[in-house]
Formats: sequence, C-alpha cells, structure tokens
Amino acid sequence: MTPVRPDDLEALESVSQNVMARDLFLRVAHLSGAGELNRFLFELEETEELDAETKAVFAEVAQDRTFLTALDDYVHRTRLLH
Repeated sequence: MTPVRPDDLEALESVSQNVMARDLFLRVAHLSGAGELNRFLFELEETEELDAETKAVFAEVAQDRTFLTALDDYVHRTRLLH
C-alpha cells in the first residue's frame, strides 16, 4: 500500500466521502488518541471476517497517526463548511 500523505486532499476527500471508511477511520483515530489502539489491532487480527491482506491494510492505516489526525481534522473542517 502506498502511504497517504496528510496533505493529499484527494485521498482525504475520497475517504471522507465513503461513510463506512470515514466512520471506521475516525473511530480508529479516537482509539489511537485514547491509547487503546492495541485493543483494536488485537480484535482486527482475531476477526475471521476479513482476509489477511485486508487486515494488513487496516493495521497499517490504523498505525499511521499522522494520516488519522489529518483525516479527523479534514472531516471536521469540511463539515463546518457544508
């Protein structure tokens, strides 16, 4: 997976327009900020509903604090404008 830069507006907009992805990543950002990311990663690894590749992508994004912070900020700022 190619890393997403926090200034990559296209990626941020794409995720923010996908309600399921947006909500999931905002929850992950909250867990990360609350110091509970390990719980999410453990549950992610234990789930049988996702294949290994999907789990790896989610784990990678979940650990990218810079992107999660940028997404959280982007979503909140764009909600204020709409």
